[in-house]
Amino acid sequence: MAAVSQDKNGKEISRRYVNPDFPHFVHGADYNPEQWKHDRTIWDEDMRLMRLANCNEMTVGIFSWAEIEPSEGTFDFSVPDEILDKIHRAGGKVILATPSGARPRWLAEAYPEVLRVSPEGQRYAFGERHNHCYTSPAYREKVKTVNTMLARRYASHPAVIGWHVSNEYGGECFCPLCREAFREYLRKKFDNDIGKLNIAYWTAFWSHTYTDFSQIEPPSPLTDRSIHGLNLDWRRFVTLQTVDFMRAEVEPLKEADPSKPVTTNMMCGYEGLDYFKFRDILDFASWDSYPQWHSGDQEAAASEAGFWHDFYRCLKNRPFFLMESTPSMVNWHPYNKPKRPGMDVLSSLQAVAHGSDSVQYFQFRKSRGSCEKLHGAVVGHDGTEHTRVFRSVAKTGSILKTIDEVCGTAVKSDVALLLDWENMWALNDAQGYARDPSVKNYFGTLYAYESVLSRMGVNLDVIHPEDDLSSYRLVIAPMLYLTTEKTGRNLISYVNHGGTLLATYFAGTVDENDLCFFGKTPGRGLHELFGVEREETDVLYPDQTGKVLFEDRVFDVKDFAEVLKLSGGADALAVYEDDFYKGTPALTVKKTGNGSAYYQAFRGSKDFTEELLKRLLRKTGVRSCLKEAMNERGLLPDGISAHTRTDGKHVYLFVGNYEDRQSDVLPLGKEMLDMLSGEILSELSLPPFGFAVLKYGI
Repeated sequence: MAAVSQDKNGKEISRRYVNPDFPHFVHGADYNPEQWKHDRTIWDEDMRLMRLANCNEMTVGIFSWAEIEPSEGTFDFSVPDEILDKIHRAGGKVILATPSGARPRWLAEAYPEVLRVSPEGQRYAFGERHNHCYTSPAYREKVKTVNTMLARRYASHPAVIGWHVSNEYGGECFCPLCREAFREYLRKKFDNDIGKLNIAYWTAFWSHTYTDFSQIEPPSPLTDRSIHGLNLDWRRFVTLQTVDFMRAEVEPLKEADPSKPVTTNMMCGYEGLDYFKFRDILDFASWDSYPQWHSGDQEAAASEAGFWHDFYRCLKNRPFFLMESTPSMVNWHPYNKPKRPGMDVLSSLQAVAHGSDSVQYFQFRKSRGSCEKLHGAVVGHDGTEHTRVFRSVAKTGSILKTIDEVCGTAVKSDVALLLDWENMWALNDAQGYARDPSVKNYFGTLYAYESVLSRMGVNLDVIHPEDDLSSYRLVIAPMLYLTTEKTGRNLISYVNHGGTLLATYFAGTVDENDLCFFGKTPGRGLHELFGVEREETDVLYPDQTGKVLFEDRVFDVKDFAEVLKLSGGADALAVYEDDFYKGTPALTVKKTGNGSAYYQAFRGSKDFTEELLKRLLRKTGVRSCLKEAMNERGLLPDGISAHTRTDGKHVYLFVGNYEDRQSDVLPLGKEMLDMLSGEILSELSLPPFGFAVLKYGI
């Protein structure tokens, strides 16, 4: 049962533990003992090293299918039996994985249908991982069998505190089974009426009209990618088929023990699946975080990681798990640089600051061979505790023990940023503006808001445009190109009930079928909400820069600039300073109901975003959690970020320094307990890549 406390307004705040039977931070790693079965003395040594590293958990079994079912119907659980018992005796816990992420060779040979088919129609040979068809009845049946065996054997094992289902779901299949399942999905969506589909897909263009659902093929280099509604529905289908496969995976686990929590490890910026659709299956969210630290822009790396931490926390509105990270380096970046001293602890505690109740690594012991043999690990090829990396991991574990009371607490945010995969898919498909999706840069645009707000010491929620917005003082909706009817109603209702909304260029261009709105745009009633009409969109070349005048300052415009005209009571707050649209509105506001709707018609520079958000936060009463340390620009010093968690009685303030230099002295504005040193502080200075966790009463 969750412990309950109250915030300063008397509203209950629950400590939500991932597993109430283990109400502590999880600190551990992926563990693949089958790689060391030939020398089992290593297993006992790993138990010793696990304790020395202050690890209390191992994630076991992700790629163990060939070990536990070496041939069809023949099961051997001797390795997991021994390993789970060893971890339990060593005082550790286990998150037990289902092994569907890498099927055994015998399965592919006996049932070729389990292997995916390429967009060109070629069936892949056995190899790599995730090369399996989510539609295949044979694959689903074999996965159900092995998951049922695992669940019945280990659900009640005293070490097991949760399930890790498969591994980094992703990819698509073009086999006959998937093509027919896609057609069936469209039959249901369009009420078996091919005429409805033709209208939604606008197939009269280029004479692409369908006369029967059997004619429909998934978009590919060999078929058709010009029908954008088809492209969008294919991506939706791939997500829903993956979700349905995961649901089938989870069923035997929940039958064995309904209380044991289930997750799957998701990824950073993965475009292939709409992760919002996984919400109803997951008990808690988790993800794999591998930023490119020390690449020349620490702030960009921190903001990207922070954004996804916020998203995964909000996906289930509870603490999430950092399921994978590296204590040193990865093996797949363009340049694989080790983390500098302090960065592993800093990046680990960044996750905790944003709401993670775990710090986990890939992997515990470094592989000797194959493609991941040089990927970082807690224990290196030397096999000892006598390394900088091992000491860093042990330090993180020690810190997590010290701040254990933070576990289960909430992150409370007054600002929300809206993310929508379907919008991204449609926007990336759009053959107007800039053809290259990297120029549209949807995710990068979202990261930029995270970056500024982090420098302002403001917590952020990352949510879907159709989610409840009523608790937020400020909602930011960047590049909402695809706007559903429900989203339009949601935004209008939010503003009418007193909210402050900031939307940007591209808003309300197409509907959920990727059809452009007739009449005035932004569509879905947003032109009335904002009091503007979009007439044209100017696309700037990479070497071009426009100008806008805002609050007696001139700011740069890059990439995109919409030409607007005012209508219905909006006021211009900024105007363009050049080109044929000089003097026309670039930033507007309209008072609607009890709220305010702002529309930014251009892509602005970072200093413009800082200035605009500073003014909006002041207007909405959103305060920084480290207000006294902010400079005249309304920002924390370079490299400093601040975030908070709370149990309703106390605030836990996390301050990080992402610069490779000593920070300035940061005034705290009140006395706070330094949870790591036990000292009472009224000011703070952090070493290079340093971090502090402070506590004070509400």
